[in-house]
Amino acid sequence: MKKTIIGILVLGGLAALGYMATQRQARGAVEVRVEEVSTRSLVALVSATGHIEPKTKVDITTDVAGRIIQLPVEEGQDVEEGDLLLQIDPALFRAAVNRAQAALAQARAAEAQSGAAYQQAQRDADRFLALQQRGTDFVTEAEVEQAVTNAEVQKRLWEASEHQVSQARATLAQEQDRLAKTTIRAPLSGRITRLNVERGETAIVGTMNNPGSLLLTVADLSVMEAVIEVDETDIPTIVVGDTAYVDIDAFTGDRFSGTVTEIGNSSIVPLNPSASTGGNRAIDFEVRITLDAPPMGIRPDLSATADVITDTRSDVTSIPITALTLMDAENIEAIQNENISSSSGEPERDIEGVFVIEGDIVRFQPIEVGIAGENYFEVVSGIEVGTPVVSGSFQAIRELEDGSRIAIEETAELELRTTVNGSDGGDD
Repeated sequence: MKKTIIGILVLGGLAALGYMATQRQARGAVEVRVEEVSTRSLVALVSATGHIEPKTKVDITTDVAGRIIQLPVEEGQDVEEGDLLLQIDPALFRAAVNRAQAALAQARAAEAQSGAAYQQAQRDADRFLALQQRGTDFVTEAEVEQAVTNAEVQKRLWEASEHQVSQARATLAQEQDRLAKTTIRAPLSGRITRLNVERGETAIVGTMNNPGSLLLTVADLSVMEAVIEVDETDIPTIVVGDTAYVDIDAFTGDRFSGTVTEIGNSSIVPLNPSASTGGNRAIDFEVRITLDAPPMGIRPDLSATADVITDTRSDVTSIPITALTLMDAENIEAIQNENISSSSGEPERDIEGVFVIEGDIVRFQPIEVGIAGENYFEVVSGIEVGTPVVSGSFQAIRELEDGSRIAIEETAELELRTTVNGSDGGDD
């Protein structure tokens, strides 16, 4: 009995020592997730938020100030081009037109009077010159000069009266134009999307320091655009003609296709420039996406999110986005790889690559990547399909170095076995 008990104790002690040794050995290993390099189709997207706007809209302001006496339209009403939108009281402007007409008539009368005076002075000058040429003593040299001078003066007065007629005519045209602007009509067929005034209010003319009052907005809702704000780093990848998909918050569950039709050439000016400094202010550019088939009931200013497809790849080698990391070249064991290059012959610092599984350790493998899909990077060169690489976690990859020991998570090991047995993990 004693020998049996002693044997059990010895075996227990050996088992404990073995377990402790195993724990000590595993204590230095980093627990990671693993995924095989595979082929899949990738779609590179640029996502941004914005709002919905009609492609064509007109903000109606006034060129003349006055009280609104007619307002036959309502917000949301459809109008045709040329329909009456509002009428400003024309009484003062009609009176100004009458004054200008009277001034024009007066100028024309003065012109006729000046013309007659010139003709009379010219006849007198001609008569005195004729008498002088006959050599008679009926006129003196001074009388002839006075007659000629008077004719020249009357001619200039006549020309001045002609200019006064032109001036009066221009003033009349100006006043008639101001009178016509008291009647505001629809510049295009569409819908009244905004109405900011009521009958009886006074329309204000804008000045340099005062933009004036926005009376109403007429918009053509047949062609709608998603106006999104794209970060400066993504702008070079977007070109006119790119396909996009737009999610409108008001139409949950529906996605609308569209095409990029305009890219801003300058950044969006911030609403409050003094609140941000040039060093840390985000630089965004406006991109307009024309919707192929706007839904019924769509309205301006609805919130929207757009995904612009900037590039696609079919059946390319890919790695998880989480697998790609950077490493200092000094910490990498010399590996013959075309992706480590430098004009000086020395490896570059901060090399992109992945950690490849070799038994219970990892080796850093430099690679060259292409486009980025939603969850995967395209691999241009540097690694082959089927190679197991560390895909996470992010914290674990940060702790790894070339030659580090690892312990594969149980779920990751099961998924890896499944992949080896025939599953490719699907496409991105």
